[in-house]
Amino acid sequence: MTIEQIWRLKMKEATMSNNLAIKLRSGTQQAHTDAENVGFMKCFVQGVVDRECFSKFLSNLYFVYSELESAIEKHKQHPVISVMYFPELNRQASLEQDMLFYHGNLWRNFITPSTATQKYLARIHQLSTHEPALLLGHAYTRYMGDLSGGQMLQKVAQSALKLSGYEGTEFYNFAQIPDKQAFKNKYRQALDNVPVDDVMADKIVAEANHAFYLNMEIIKELEPILMQALGRATYNDLV
Repeated sequence: MTIEQIWRLKMKEATMSNNLAIKLRSGTQQAHTDAENVGFMKCFVQGVVDRECFSKFLSNLYFVYSELESAIEKHKQHPVISVMYFPELNRQASLEQDMLFYHGNLWRNFITPSTATQKYLARIHQLSTHEPALLLGHAYTRYMGDLSGGQMLQKVAQSALKLSGYEGTEFYNFAQIPDKQAFKNKYRQALDNVPVDDVMADKIVAEANHAFYLNMEIIKELEPILMQALGRATYNDLV
């Protein structure tokens, strides 16, 4: 019996939750605040962006999104994933363009996943193998953040690094989603149609929080690089 068949049997007799969007929004507020208070992000929002640090950040995200999007594609027929299957969100190809910009044609020879990134990849792989429904927690945290605060970060990076258009920040360019607010509304409506009971909804929220903290670990690894670039005194003043 496949994972999908087992899922349908489990959910057939369960009472469905119909407020997953609200649960995710309210249940991740503290993690969202914690993420905003990481030193790297505090510098970022103040317009202090180091090119090397930023390119390493994007290279780590390349590995994360490649793994996540591969897992989502693998499980796109899963009852949970199928409802939230929006390939127009995919970031792998955009991140490949950014890697080409920062490292040239041989970019694959210059990037490797950091220790924290490897931990993140292992978690995605674990979920893909054993509990793919929880991949939704990672998709929600990542893509809703990219469509929201990520759009502001793109403008900051563009200005700080003196970039033209989306060069070096293609990651933030959702060319297939011209109306981001309308899409986010559609995404949240879809969340409330996901066939999960309250127990599974809570597990998805917990996994979304886990995604926040895995991402924070990746960012924290970059702080020594940023501190060296800015100088300890300047860095401490900013954070």
